[in-house]
Amino acid sequence: MLESVGALTSSPWIYAVVALSVLLDVFLPVLPSGVLVITAATAAAAGTTTVATGAAGAARQVTEVPSLLALILCAATASVLGDLVAYKLAWRGGERLDRAIARSRRLTSAQERLGAALSRGGGVLVVIARFAPAGRSVVSLGAGASHRAVKEFLPWSAVAGVAWAGYSVGLGYFGAQWLGASWLGTAISVLALFVAGGFAALLMKRPAAAAAAAAAAPVSVPTAS
Repeated sequence: MLESVGALTSSPWIYAVVALSVLLDVFLPVLPSGVLVITAATAAAAGTTTVATGAAGAARQVTEVPSLLALILCAATASVLGDLVAYKLAWRGGERLDRAIARSRRLTSAQERLGAALSRGGGVLVVIARFAPAGRSVVSLGAGASHRAVKEFLPWSAVAGVAWAGYSVGLGYFGAQWLGASWLGTAISVLALFVAGGFAALLMKRPAAAAAAAAAAPVSVPTAS
């Protein structure tokens, strides 16, 4: 994959490929969007070279495409847009989607915990879910199906997108700096992403006594976007 992404680093098309992958993986969690972001960041780190210029031979750095900042913004924006699309589709899903969620213990549990968390301003669950395998899909669909107010969900989705994009790009960049732009450096960076995902999945599954108490308390929550 490193060679394939490397062929795109001299063109802005790398941003389109990353954005499309991140946008769609809310519906197709099997897409390796995180791996792609890390690999692109590794290629960006490898594309930073030092050249001598001027009569005195002063050194300056030349950074090739992709830009790390642009890569973070691209991945984060696509993440938020994907969340919003899934949220809106679930909002309008109707009885068929409600029945599908009712048949899934995972979706039902996530929907209940998300509702309690958002109503109390505890949208950190949305951020944690962004790192967990398929967690983004579960939370975005659950928020829409339960008709959570968009002002409750969207800001946390933005925080989650920036955190995930920054972490993924950081893994690729620093992995290349420390271990070189090689398969070993990329593999270790990807492993670190999977470890974070596993830890996030454990956090989502842990019974939250505080969330349960909050859910039991009567609250008034807006349901209109």
